[in-house]
Order: sequence, then C-alpha cells, then structure tokens
Amino acid sequence: MTPIPFSGILFDLDGTLVDNMMVHHRAWQRKLGELGLDYTIDRVKEEIHGVNTEILERLFGDRYTPEERQAISREKESAYREIFAPELEANTVGGALEFIQQAYAQDVPMAVGTAGPEENAFFVIDALKIRSLFGHVVHSGMVKSGKPDPEVFRQAAEGIGVPLNECLIFEDSVTGARAANNAGCPVVVLTTTHAREEFEGLEVAAFREDFRGLIIERQPEGGFLLAQ
Repeated sequence: MTPIPFSGILFDLDGTLVDNMMVHHRAWQRKLGELGLDYTIDRVKEEIHGVNTEILERLFGDRYTPEERQAISREKESAYREIFAPELEANTVGGALEFIQQAYAQDVPMAVGTAGPEENAFFVIDALKIRSLFGHVVHSGMVKSGKPDPEVFRQAAEGIGVPLNECLIFEDSVTGARAANNAGCPVVVLTTTHAREEFEGLEVAAFREDFRGLIIERQPEGGFLLAQ
C-alpha cells in the first residue's frame, strides 16, 4: 500500500467498523416484503443504499407520507438493532478498535459519518465503548442529502476542524466510496460488503480486508501518514 498523507480520519460505520451490512439487508428484505415488494437479498444488497426515507421515496414515490416513511424507517431500524445486539461485539471488523485507539493516542482528529439514523450510530459506538474517542458523529438526521452526496463527510470534517480535502475516509460501500471521491478525499475501502470489482471507475487509495497491520506515523512537518 502506498503511504497516504492525511490530517484527520472520517469513518463510515456500518460495514466499516462493524460487519453488519447483511443484517441491514435482511431487515430491509423483510420490511420491503411487508410493504409488498418481493426483493431477493442480492437485489437488496445491490440497490438499497442511503438514507432510509430517500430509499422509500425512491421505491414508492408518494405512496407514503413523509410521516409514514419516518415510521417505516424506525420499524426497520428497530428490527436491525434487535437482531444485531447479541452479535455486535463478535462482528467488529478486525483491528478496528486497536486502530482507533492508536489514532487517538497520537491525537488524530476523528469523526464518524454514517448514513444510518442517530439511534443506530450510538447503538454501535456505545456498545464498542468508543464514543469519547471521536470529535464528532454525523448521522442521517443531520444531513439533507445522503451518500453519494459528500454532505455527511463535509459536516464530519467541519466538526473536527479539519479541511475536508485533508481527511482520510474509511468506507465499505460503492456509494460511500463515491461520496469520498465527490468530497475529494482519499478513501480506503474495507472489503466486508463488496468485492473490489464493484468499485471499478472509482478512485480507491487502498483495499483492505480489515484494519490489522495499519500504522499511523506523525510527520515532522505536520499531519500524519497511513502506512503498513
């Protein structure tokens, strides 16, 4: 891996720090079935990404009011947390906690930028006992446009006082990697959810199975370097 310079780190959450995307996919498949859409799990995996209310509007148009879309979204997310709670610790991406601790020990500014709702973001972060290590957490309730729009990362960078183009982003999804590209940031992709081939046409600084072996080096002139 070619060393990557950066001044701050922005983490996606689902699929990046915890390997939970299949739980989300199963929860969506069940909820869409209840709403009359018979999606295969592969189709859910391929098509259902982004902010929940935007997904529902895209799939159903004006069939549901904004209030009904919010209610459906909450039901889906509640089911996800119930399913994932007993499995969360065992499904933390390898080396993720150690890497975050390493970055924190070197005073690297860090933030989370997730497409998930507030309840899910802090459900994971608090279960892993890492809330105090992040300078800012941005969730779907704080943004107007979901990924691949870079708004979530822009807010995350602002929250830790680092210029967006100096941030390194860790992502797992094609949509998230595209958001990182749109933000002008280098992106390291965790291959927990998608194969490398699915990122064709996107700029990816490195592909990783997990965080193990990654090293942060403080630079004498300022900033940091990600190496292995």
